[in-house]
Amino acid sequence: MARLLPHVCRQFQTALSVLSQPWSALVLTVLQDGPLRYRALAARMSVVGDRMLSLRLKDLEKRGLVERRILPGRPPGVEYRLTESGRGFRRVAKAIETWAHGMAAAAPHRPAARSGARSR
Repeated sequence: MARLLPHVCRQFQTALSVLSQPWSALVLTVLQDGPLRYRALAARMSVVGDRMLSLRLKDLEKRGLVERRILPGRPPGVEYRLTESGRGFRRVAKAIETWAHGMAAAAPHRPAARSGARSR
């Protein structure tokens, strides 16, 4: 973990360290609707490679946000689900979405670039 700033809340910095990892927020968002097997999760996150998805799941599991469950059968399956802490991300995601809408509304209007136009 990066060095913590003494004047900023430790928990806030920890939360940002989770969300700053590539694709962590997307994994937490996709799993909000319920548990998924690895292949189903990977299909919903097709922009993320298998190695990166596996790393994110292991990190989120280590942090207590995701739990991995072995399903019986031949071959056995693996299912991922959010823990109670992981489900708490829903409120954070909604707050970020609200903030993003406010930023978009406050952004100065910029005319779209003309196709084929060159800047000098």
